[in-house]
Amino acid sequence: MLYRIFLFIMLIVLAACTRPQAVGFSAPVPEATVKTIFIATMRTEGQSGQIFGERRSAKMSYAQAEISIPPHHEVGKIERGTGVVDARRHFAPLGAEPLKDAPALATRIRKASKDQDEPLLIFVHGYNNTLEDAAFRLAQIQHDFELTNPALLFSWPSAGDPLGYAYDRDSVLFARSDFARLLEDLNRSGQRRVIILAHSMGSYLVMESLRQMALQGKSGQVNALEAVILMSPDIDPDVFRQQAREIGKLPQPFIIMTSQKDRALNVAGLLTGRKERLGRIQNAEEVEGLEVSVLDFSLFEAGGGLGHMVPVSSPAAIQFMRRFTSGVGLAAEEFSRYVLLGESRRDGRLLQ
Repeated sequence: MLYRIFLFIMLIVLAACTRPQAVGFSAPVPEATVKTIFIATMRTEGQSGQIFGERRSAKMSYAQAEISIPPHHEVGKIERGTGVVDARRHFAPLGAEPLKDAPALATRIRKASKDQDEPLLIFVHGYNNTLEDAAFRLAQIQHDFELTNPALLFSWPSAGDPLGYAYDRDSVLFARSDFARLLEDLNRSGQRRVIILAHSMGSYLVMESLRQMALQGKSGQVNALEAVILMSPDIDPDVFRQQAREIGKLPQPFIIMTSQKDRALNVAGLLTGRKERLGRIQNAEEVEGLEVSVLDFSLFEAGGGLGHMVPVSSPAAIQFMRRFTSGVGLAAEEFSRYVLLGESRRDGRLLQ
């Protein structure tokens, strides 16, 4: 009986995770909005018309890409098409320029910054993502949150396959040293202000990288991060606590975004031995003693994607979060140690 229930849940997940795939580059249209994103990836060169593929590479690659957002885009959504898509109706890749190395990447980032003191947003995607999936999501976040600061996608080699959960967990470990090296290279190139936004299994990668840097005596670079935000983190809470202890002082603010409506993490819990994931914790005791702020998005509509991306896919949640996008430091002052939206609990307070 339990096996049948588990199989049923998995079938729901597989159906929800299928999505049309864009291949090749589309022609621009004047009425669309174009977002520039920078890319650092451990993926091989693209297969089947992709910007980059899903296979693992021992060498980091860098690029600058242009993503077109359709004129009738709805907040929170990613309008998808198949093949070489029509930029009038869908998110579309317009082109990607390879960059030679990390210094070349840093130079392009500086040139793209309207204000040289703007922080760089680094987005680390989650499980079952192609590079196009993650690039579209980052462009959507830039657009819907009206961000003006430069944005960099770190795309680790996820298989982009709903059956690839174990492969993706291994790929996180494969790429963690390279993400740490990317942070060090950017710091060395003069990029002092960095905000990390990690989603799902990407949160595990970020925590492993920060832990590694701390164990190597680079805690100063870890502490210099302007903010770390873990959205729907697919991490065992016990593992997270141990990672945090080994990192030592966490960057501030350090924000965890959770939701009890996250069905994807519910399945991940079953896949990992029925253990609740960090992105579904229900009370402050799970993070007691750690300098973190928790935002619970359970009262927002789950929307698509199994409720796994509510903070950036729910129009109401996006409207709420826009109050803080002018500076994450403002969030650190306003958030209590444990924040629940719409309900007050132990160590928490009500936000209207």
